[in-house]
Amino acid sequence: MNYRRLKDLPEDLLPRERLYQLGSESLSNKEILAILLRTGSKGENVLELAERILTDAGGLAGISRLTVHELKQVHGIGPAKAAQVKAALEIGKRCVCADPVSRPTVNTPSDAADLVMEEMRKLDREHFRIMHLNTRNHVLGICPVSVGSLNSSIVHPRECFKDAIRRNANTIILLHNHPSGDPTPSYEDVEITKRLAEGGKILGIDVLDHIVIGDRKYVSLKEQGVL
Repeated sequence: MNYRRLKDLPEDLLPRERLYQLGSESLSNKEILAILLRTGSKGENVLELAERILTDAGGLAGISRLTVHELKQVHGIGPAKAAQVKAALEIGKRCVCADPVSRPTVNTPSDAADLVMEEMRKLDREHFRIMHLNTRNHVLGICPVSVGSLNSSIVHPRECFKDAIRRNANTIILLHNHPSGDPTPSYEDVEITKRLAEGGKILGIDVLDHIVIGDRKYVSLKEQGVL
């Protein structure tokens, strides 16, 4: 049997001990995930479990795209471990938005698209989101608005601007994906963009752009002259 218990490893190879000695920044993704998981599963220690999950999911970015319900279905992960991992990933996201120095800056449509491309290009349904920016074009957050077909009844101005007002956003960028992979805007995309831009003018929150995400490509409705 090739299975080797974690406690059989030299102390300086144990993830938690390495964190104490070298700092968290010195650990690999596998070691960090192993610390979160704490224990392995039948037939594999926690490092082997972490490595398998990272490989199957496509790295940390892949794990972050899994829902907690999808994650707990992975062999070796139950509800408790799934909740721990998702909570840790959420802390990371919130830290980026909470720290002004770490906040991404959006100066071009490409900047905005790059922030969401890897996640949104693989979604199997249309997700509509709003990116909030401050006066220096720092990202304050990205909020979900709706999931499903993009139409005026689902994408209501009240829902689009509610969090922008709460966060005191100066401007917003509309984001949604096309599961087909083709980011060519539809007639509905253009009409919703115009409608929300008018609503933004009334509230004093400009709609900078509407980015349609495809598979590794995007279309900016601002660049197309809609805004």
